[in-house]
Amino acid sequence: MKPKLPPRIAVLLVNLGTPDEPTAPAVRRYLKQFLSDPRVIEIPKFLWAIILNLFVLPSRPKRVAEAYASIWDGDSPMRNILNEQVAKLEPRLAKDAAPYRVSVHSAMSYGNPGLPDVMDKLRADGVDHFVMLPLFPQYSATSTGAVYDAITKWTQKQRNLPNITIVKDYFAHPLYIKALADSIRHFQATHGKPEKLMFSFHGIPQPYADKGDPYPSRCKCTAAQVAQALGLADDEWIISFQSRFGKQEWVKPYTDVVLDEWAKSGVKSVQILSPAFSADCLETLEELAIENRDNFLNAGGQEYHYIPALNIDEAHIDLLEAMSAPLVKGWAGTLDGWV
Repeated sequence: MKPKLPPRIAVLLVNLGTPDEPTAPAVRRYLKQFLSDPRVIEIPKFLWAIILNLFVLPSRPKRVAEAYASIWDGDSPMRNILNEQVAKLEPRLAKDAAPYRVSVHSAMSYGNPGLPDVMDKLRADGVDHFVMLPLFPQYSATSTGAVYDAITKWTQKQRNLPNITIVKDYFAHPLYIKALADSIRHFQATHGKPEKLMFSFHGIPQPYADKGDPYPSRCKCTAAQVAQALGLADDEWIISFQSRFGKQEWVKPYTDVVLDEWAKSGVKSVQILSPAFSADCLETLEELAIENRDNFLNAGGQEYHYIPALNIDEAHIDLLEAMSAPLVKGWAGTLDGWV
């Protein structure tokens, strides 16, 4: 009888998602999936279906596709970076895993590669242990919550369930705070220190926070810890929120409003980073690095720099390894004697 191979352990790095190409039809498909998720839009389903299909999807995809085209580099930056993160993390986890087979894979909440499809394929290949690492440092029901939902829906269709471990978030992980602080130090070693440092996080509607979403408080904790690590005075930095959508109130202060106020009040130099993003994407490369820069300079500012996301920085991969390796080793330990 041919012996069985040892069980496989798969680590999945999960990000939000991206269109397949920078065209209006592709963006429309992506936005329809993304904006149809009740985790993202908490409006009565029937009412939102009318708004989405009659007002949002007929016009928004063309504008968004043009923005994507300005940053596209053979593929979406988010997908390119996610694949590089996978390639860097896998050999680190695999080298100490023998005889167990460990692999690292990319997945998306929306778009491709879709999380359920990735899990289906890996399960068919013999994976029995999943370590899920959503790449959202600060938990929100609108991001990490959607990953939990996708996994739950997937498990409901399975007869023989695998082991699944999910890392909820890492907004105060020491290696995360250190990586952010070091990235700022390295950037300022070249570009100098600005008058103001802005920590701009992707926003959520204020009612979501009022209902108990912990995201804003986690963002504030991250920013405060990095500012403390850098030794910044209170008037040298600020936390703000970007990427508003629709007419309802979102968590404040708003990034674009603060930048405009700073420029008009005489602030000349600003550096901005967005710690909520583990990979540069449309919201950082176009909205922050281009759109907000132009607005700040046009309002009277003189110097504006965007500090890149952690992306494939070795310190970032160190963090991903530190969070996933103990879970991989812990499961491997429970399999002793299987072979």
